[in-house]
Amino acid sequence: MSRHHTPPWLFATILIVALCLRSGCTVDDQARNHDWPVYKADNASSSYSPLGQINRDNVARLEMAWEYHTDDKNPRTIECNPVIVEGVMYVTSPRLNAVALDAATGELLWKFTPPEDEAPWRGMSRVNRGVAYWEDGSDGRIFHTASDRLFALDARTGRLIPDFGEGGWVDLNKGLDRDSLNSPVTVTSPVVVFEDILILGSTTRDGTAKYNPPGHIRAYDARTGAQRWIFHTIPHPGEFGYDTWPPEAWKTAGGANAWAGMSLDAQRGLVFAPTGSPSYDHNGADRPGMNLFGNTILALDARTGERRWHFQVVHHDLWDYDLASPPNLVTVQHDGVARDGVAQVTKMGHLFLLDRETGEPLFPVEERPVPQSEIPGEETWPTQPFPVKPPPYAVQGFQEDDITDLTPEAYAHVKENVFDKFGPAVLFEPLSTTGDVIMPQFNGGTDWGGAAFDPETGILYVNASNEPEALTMVRARADAPHDFEWVANGHLEVFDGGGFPISKRPWGTLNAIDLNEGVIKWQVALGTYPELEARGEPPTGTFNIGGPVVTAGGLVFIGATRDERFRAFDKDTGAVLWEYQLPAGGYATPSVYQVDGRQFVVIAAGGGGKPGTKPGDSFMAFALPVE
Repeated sequence: MSRHHTPPWLFATILIVALCLRSGCTVDDQARNHDWPVYKADNASSSYSPLGQINRDNVARLEMAWEYHTDDKNPRTIECNPVIVEGVMYVTSPRLNAVALDAATGELLWKFTPPEDEAPWRGMSRVNRGVAYWEDGSDGRIFHTASDRLFALDARTGRLIPDFGEGGWVDLNKGLDRDSLNSPVTVTSPVVVFEDILILGSTTRDGTAKYNPPGHIRAYDARTGAQRWIFHTIPHPGEFGYDTWPPEAWKTAGGANAWAGMSLDAQRGLVFAPTGSPSYDHNGADRPGMNLFGNTILALDARTGERRWHFQVVHHDLWDYDLASPPNLVTVQHDGVARDGVAQVTKMGHLFLLDRETGEPLFPVEERPVPQSEIPGEETWPTQPFPVKPPPYAVQGFQEDDITDLTPEAYAHVKENVFDKFGPAVLFEPLSTTGDVIMPQFNGGTDWGGAAFDPETGILYVNASNEPEALTMVRARADAPHDFEWVANGHLEVFDGGGFPISKRPWGTLNAIDLNEGVIKWQVALGTYPELEARGEPPTGTFNIGGPVVTAGGLVFIGATRDERFRAFDKDTGAVLWEYQLPAGGYATPSVYQVDGRQFVVIAAGGGGKPGTKPGDSFMAFALPVE
């Protein structure tokens, strides 16, 4: 099988020349400056940088170049992946301010604060993963999603664009083809920009409320804010997939929402949207069927919203196994032929690799029987899709052999208090009234940080969490404001008696997966518990959230871990080459860029969030010392 063997420096040069030809700059200009203009680096969500000034040989000398404090701490964390355009960095703060910084110094250029009377938050998450940049001649705009509003800002000043929407913003609760009632939609990931079209999904409640809003995907005019099209992720009568739901579901069912962001093939005019679970996400008694387009990779015509193809990775979801990150658009070598693909990582630890034109799997996928629910009224789907290659990169299921071996005491505690109580479990174990261990859990496998793809080698890098949880279905209260007889008792964290996970190590991993061959090249522990480290234990891995980036310098940069460290790994071996103790957890994806000939790596140190560590308010940029 043929492989790419292009040297990193040559690949970077080719890319720089291509960028210059497109933008009109000189090669010398581009060699001194390199942007990160889109969430996760580019429309393909590659999280790849062709820069190599920082490399294996010198990364140990990396030092902090500057730090910017947002001064608005919020325990909900900073998940922002900074966007860098022509030396200006655009970020978002814990309180959802949009901020422009000098990318070389961290100096504040402007800050936009969403008006409270126009963005009341309505009880929804104040999480944001970054902004989108668009330009047409001298008209440069930042599109900022804050709660249930889409704001258009002048990229030079941060001021609202008055002729966009309603004086500079669009109310995202309008235009859903259904009243969102008292449960608004919000948007946590940046919009996708195609030509003069803005494409976005939404975050919706997925609990037991009677009228959760639908997760329909919409497009807006970048100049005016007018809605251009809508795709119904819960199909309306006459639309494909309508028969996978009860007849009236299009009026009442919620979720099936593309909250994680999307990827774009601009040449083909296709946008690829990963969707989450339908609501309620732990009891589907009111939604028998496969429930298209929940838990689905959707390929849509970016100009019209027309469905080109779809691939559902979980049928009739009961585990909250959302597709939590944009897919990576990749080119791989299969049987000596270059194939354009869509690589989707998942919370289950499955990686699906699909043909970009048709959605057909490039590696086989099998529909395998799974256990069936005994909850009254529940109709579990009889099979689920399992990729044959690559193998799972996260631990699936919980058997006796999976019980922690950290200490004999820890093993005995888990055996008596967890395993003997709940029993063994497999992937897609249906929730029961006696309780179950769920592995991976709803925050397990890979969450919104997603993966990084190296076009030089065909290797995809992805982090995963391997900490189980326990769930039990209980009878709903008689006065509950919904119609479900059985509901989950919440996502219960389970520990070994000493505060550590109940499963064997590693509890978090960084994985290198060869998409040409469909094999895991290497897997290493990601993160450590300092108290175990002090006892002489090797890295155990930790729960992790936030994604990696890979560079032509031979490095994978990632924060994500509960030990609040920022690390650089050798992309060929998985060896740690550099680490830095952040002031708060780096629960975000880094960005890599170059200004005036100096390469930087920047990450948000926001802490808090799902890992539950102390909050922070920093953006920290690292570079080699100036000599």
